[in-house]
Amino acid sequence: MRQRSGYAGMAAVAVTLGITELFAGLFARVPSATASIGAIVIDLSPSWLESFAISVFGTLDKLVLAIGIFAVAILIGGFLGRRSVTNPAPILGGFVGFGVLGVLAQLQEPGAEAGPVIAAMFVAAGLGISAFYGFRKIFDPGETSFTDNDVNNIGRRRLLLGVASAVTVTAVSVGVGRAMLRSRSEAQRSSQILPTPVEAMADPTAAHDFDLGGVSPVVVSNDTFYRIDTALVVPAIDPDMWSLRIHGMVDDEVNLSYNDLRGLDQIERYATLSCVSNEVGGRLVGNALWTGVLLKDVLDMAGVRSGAEQVVGRSVDGWTAGFPVEFALDDREAMIAIGMNREILPTSHGFPARLVVPGLYGYVSATKWLTEIELTTWDAFDGYWIPRGWSKEGPIKTQSRIERPKHNSRIDAGPFTLGGVAWAPTLGITAVEVQVDDGPWVLAELAESLSDNSWRLWKLDIDVAPGQHTARVRATDGTGYTQTSERSNPRPDGATGWHIVDFSTN
Repeated sequence: MRQRSGYAGMAAVAVTLGITELFAGLFARVPSATASIGAIVIDLSPSWLESFAISVFGTLDKLVLAIGIFAVAILIGGFLGRRSVTNPAPILGGFVGFGVLGVLAQLQEPGAEAGPVIAAMFVAAGLGISAFYGFRKIFDPGETSFTDNDVNNIGRRRLLLGVASAVTVTAVSVGVGRAMLRSRSEAQRSSQILPTPVEAMADPTAAHDFDLGGVSPVVVSNDTFYRIDTALVVPAIDPDMWSLRIHGMVDDEVNLSYNDLRGLDQIERYATLSCVSNEVGGRLVGNALWTGVLLKDVLDMAGVRSGAEQVVGRSVDGWTAGFPVEFALDDREAMIAIGMNREILPTSHGFPARLVVPGLYGYVSATKWLTEIELTTWDAFDGYWIPRGWSKEGPIKTQSRIERPKHNSRIDAGPFTLGGVAWAPTLGITAVEVQVDDGPWVLAELAESLSDNSWRLWKLDIDVAPGQHTARVRATDGTGYTQTSERSNPRPDGATGWHIVDFSTN
């Protein structure tokens, strides 16, 4: 009896979590309970754990966290179910506790409304309690014994039926809820048309891209561009309700609607963005064509007061980043972007608007789902990642990567073309050198540069002898600095070292 009550508790919690996701899809003012709790977990997690998750799971870190939250809740449900054989208090208390925790977490989310949130959670918890007793009846094999040592056919069939029912209801609820969230976000985005820029960039040509198999294109598509942020569920923002507030140490506070922002002079610029968590040779970096408004023009509308030292960007989900004011005003041309690769900014990359600041790692600059810009002093505020052990200043380090051949791959002996990318946003790449085995460093051929803010492709033709081989790469930027061989971890301000790949011949 205790065992089947435990199974019933696990199944009921799974169904309840699924229903909360369904309600999040159905009602715009009801955030995802899982995502809301996950946001609190992220905020309370030690910085080393967050960094570990990004380094190990990369862009799958949010999925892993969501699965972890589901797993922990289901295990708790099993424990409470086993304790509720003769006394319903544990399971009833558990659902009440889950409900209160969920509501409190959801109400921290922007756009959440107390009435719909509480009503949705009340219904979900009620259905969960009903599911507990329903599943316990399903799991009950009747007059037959149902123990670990003597599982009869009737009990087995009932168990499989109950598990299949719970999995089906949960999977359908989560799937439909998330699909409706995505559909709502995409509908709000797809109704927009990207304004024609007053300054357009030329399309890349064959001179910018060697078109080598296995090597990244000079412009990365929106679908494959890396995504690292703290949002478990991408915010669904109605552009008609969105606004951008510029305040703090300014002469006049400015509030811009989405249409106001679209009505300003738009420009196009190529820029490479990188996550500070990117390991040497990592994939958390990409180059895209951004459309938007010069941040300088918007700040000029407000009037930056003397003494303002830091630009702080705030996201609709509360995430923050800050960087020196001079980086908003210099010739790197920091932007408030509303477009990416000549499309309206994708929801996963910050729709309706985001900051793009060439030369700075994303953790100090790249605020997605931007809703506020505050001018303040350098010491008055620390962005989200700074108290978590990362440097307050985050200039992107000069880096290069070998993409062809892949590490530990096998290739045919004879002529072969090595290839990859190198980047030093705002500084530009002037040279890339490659060393194979213990040979000399050889200058690679560089593709033409789209801009000093963009990465640059390189290639080198070699003749590969049979056997095992090692290739190393290093880049030199526009200041004459060549990458150091000294290997360092990403914390606190970005990884250093040469990218090295081992390969062999068939």
